[in-house]
Amino acid sequence: MSVRSMTGFARIRKEIPNGELILSLKGVNHRGLDLHFHLPNELDSLENDVRGVIKAGVARGHLQIHVALNSNGEGDAAPLNRPLMQAYLAAFAEASKEFGLAGSPDLNTALRIPGMLNAGAETDLDEAVAKVLLEAAAEAVTALNKVREREGAATAAEMRQRCQTIVGLVSRMEEIRAGAVGVFQKRLREKLSDLLHGAGVDPQRLAQEAAILADRSDIAEELMRLRTHAGQLEAMLNGAGEVGKRLDFLLQEMNREANTVLSKTGGLGDLGLTMTDLALSAKSEIDKIREQSLNLE
Repeated sequence: MSVRSMTGFARIRKEIPNGELILSLKGVNHRGLDLHFHLPNELDSLENDVRGVIKAGVARGHLQIHVALNSNGEGDAAPLNRPLMQAYLAAFAEASKEFGLAGSPDLNTALRIPGMLNAGAETDLDEAVAKVLLEAAAEAVTALNKVREREGAATAAEMRQRCQTIVGLVSRMEEIRAGAVGVFQKRLREKLSDLLHGAGVDPQRLAQEAAILADRSDIAEELMRLRTHAGQLEAMLNGAGEVGKRLDFLLQEMNREANTVLSKTGGLGDLGLTMTDLALSAKSEIDKIREQSLNLE
């Protein structure tokens, strides 16, 4: 399965007896799968079946499902229960004759008798439309996913480009770091001098403090993790299945590494300012990728 966005639209038209069925799907972003149905009353019993078809093809998103039944005007617009009507008229005539009552049958009253209209039609409609409705739902999901895959592919391509930009920024920071080893060492010596000033220090404690200061000054590990995470991001985009939630977690980690780089490069003069600019650019790219990832399934 290709990377998909969560936005898209699809409409399917199907012929049914005496008319057509129109089913439309509209999807937007959502944390999970949220389905909202708008069905004619006579199709309410089929909602769970349609839900199953959609869940088989869509994993995330807020989906509006609209179904309409349109009559073409052919055939009986309102099927009449002729035997019941004949029985009603016969009973009316018999009562008039037997009891000597004047009057004539009222059509409005007759049509309100339960079963006079649509006798057996609801059952026939469900049986006739159920198969067509489920077919339409399956076709709509396929059409919707094609739209979502096209949009997802475009989004993924832009995310890959931004990911490469991050890798380039990391490479530039690695180059600067390699040339700034002397600066890092100078700052470390200054910190150690402050620790040693006017007091004796235990050698073991001194070694510990030196290790801590070296760790707090160097950004090699953070840059390595940023590069590794960028590779993981591309692998996710090139893989299959849901990626949205996994990308969100990975991008949080990347943002954390960029923040750590910023915190370690303060006080390094011009080199530090350059590193800060590069790390801020990396953070900007990470934020833009994260915004785009919120639209992926």
